[in-house]
Amino acid sequence: QVQLVESGGGSVQAGDSLRLSCVASGLPFSVTRMGWFRQRQGKEREFVAAIRRTGTSTLYSNSVKGRFIISRNNSENTVYLQMNRLKPDDTAVYFCAASRDASTGIQPTEFHSWGQGTQVTVSS
Repeated sequence: QVQLVESGGGSVQAGDSLRLSCVASGLPFSVTRMGWFRQRQGKEREFVAAIRRTGTSTLYSNSVKGRFIISRNNSENTVYLQMNRLKPDDTAVYFCAASRDASTGIQPTEFHSWGQGTQVTVSS
């Protein structure tokens, strides 16, 4: 059974940083593409970032490019999202997700497994 467990969310001030972690089990993590999505209140779930199995290929949404960094540690089955220069508009529940490594899409339907989410709140 696939399990993705996020942690690291919290309440911060605008301009602060946070690092989210997602530990995966029940899947071949080292050959799995991992992604982060977020869902703001009243909005649809949206793509934030993704990383291929080797960690050398990453993809970001325009809204976070240059501020967020996705990385992974295959020996610890963990994917990270370093969030810098946070803005109030980044306030959302952040979800970790897994897809086939061959996948290149950013739609939620491309990802077959999801974590329960972690809340990030940024105040001005």
